[in-house]
Amino acid sequence: MQSLAIEDTGHTAFRDVKGVTPGPGEVLFNVAFVGLCGSDLNTYLGLNPLVELPRIPGHEISGTIAALGPDVAPEFAVGQRAIVIPYTTCGTCPSCRKGRVNACQFNKTLGVQQDGGLRTQIALKTDRLILNDSLSLKNMALVEPLSVGFHAVSRGSVTAADTVLVLGGGMIGVGAVLGAQARGAKVIVSEVSDSKIETLHALNVEAVVNPKTTNLNNAIADLTQGEGPDVIIEAVGHSETFRAAIDLAPFSGRVVYVGYAKSEVSYDTKFFNLKELDIFGSRNATSTDFEEVVAYLQTHPELADQLITTVLPWGQADIALAHWVEHRDAVFKIMIDMKDAI
Repeated sequence: MQSLAIEDTGHTAFRDVKGVTPGPGEVLFNVAFVGLCGSDLNTYLGLNPLVELPRIPGHEISGTIAALGPDVAPEFAVGQRAIVIPYTTCGTCPSCRKGRVNACQFNKTLGVQQDGGLRTQIALKTDRLILNDSLSLKNMALVEPLSVGFHAVSRGSVTAADTVLVLGGGMIGVGAVLGAQARGAKVIVSEVSDSKIETLHALNVEAVVNPKTTNLNNAIADLTQGEGPDVIIEAVGHSETFRAAIDLAPFSGRVVYVGYAKSEVSYDTKFFNLKELDIFGSRNATSTDFEEVVAYLQTHPELADQLITTVLPWGQADIALAHWVEHRDAVFKIMIDMKDAI
C-alpha cells in the first residue's frame, strides 16, 4: 500500500506500508481526498512539537467505506461516503467525562500523534465517521478545517448582536469568519496577504485590515465606533497576535485562542482584570461543529472553488508541502486527489 511520509525536516517521500485490516467496530476506508493543514506544514518545517518523524501527514480526509470489520452497526455499508473526524477520545479523562471529547487529554490526531490519511487505505472506528451523500468527496475534505473555526465561534458564544474580529485569514480563520456569519454576526478580519485579502472580501466580511499597512488599533476603533469588537478570535499563532487580542478587546470582551504561539507570550495581566475579559482556548472540533459545516457547505456550494487553491494528483503529492512553502501567502488550501494511489 502506498503512502507519503514526512521523513525529515523539509523532506517528503513515497513509501510502501503494510495493508490494514479493520478490527471490531472498525471499517476499512478508501481515502479519496486529503487536505493539507498548517500543522502538516509545521511538521514539514520542523516546527510541530507534537510530531515524531517519520510521520504520514493528513487529517482532513474524505473517502468511502471499502470493507466492514466485525460488530459494525447496520447503518454502515460498503460504498458509503464519509468525512473523517481525525481525533481520538479515551472516554475517561476529565474532558471526556465532561462531554468535551474534542479536548481529550490523550487525543492522538491523525497525521500528528499517529500516522494520517496520505495513504491508500486506513482503518477507522465508525464513531470517527460522518456519513454524507450530498457533498462531493473533494468538498467533504474541507469540513474538518472549517469546523475548527466554527468551534472557536461556539467557544466565544457568538450571536447576531456581536461584532467579531478574526486575527488571521487563513483556513482556520476563514472557518471562524463563516461560523460567525452563519450566526448573523458582523465580521472584521486582520490579514497581511494580498491574495487572501481578495478572497476574504469575496466572503462579504465587513472589512479586512492589513496591519502591515494600516494601524490596526485605529482601524478597529473606526470600524466599531470606538467600542471595539465583542469577540476576538486569534487564528494566527504568533506571540504578537496573542497580545494584540488582549489589547484590542474591549471591557467585558471575549477572546478565543484557536491558534497557539510557538514560544512563550508575555502579557500585562492587569487588562485581564480591569477589562474583566472572558478568555477561552479552542481545540479541534465537535461532531456538532462538523454537522454545522456540512449544512453550510450544502447551501454554499460555490465556496470550495474560493478556498481550494490547488488540487494535486497523488503522483505529485511529494512536492505539495514544498510548493506551499514557496507560495505561502497565496495558499488557502492544497488538496491531494488520491484516486491514482494503489
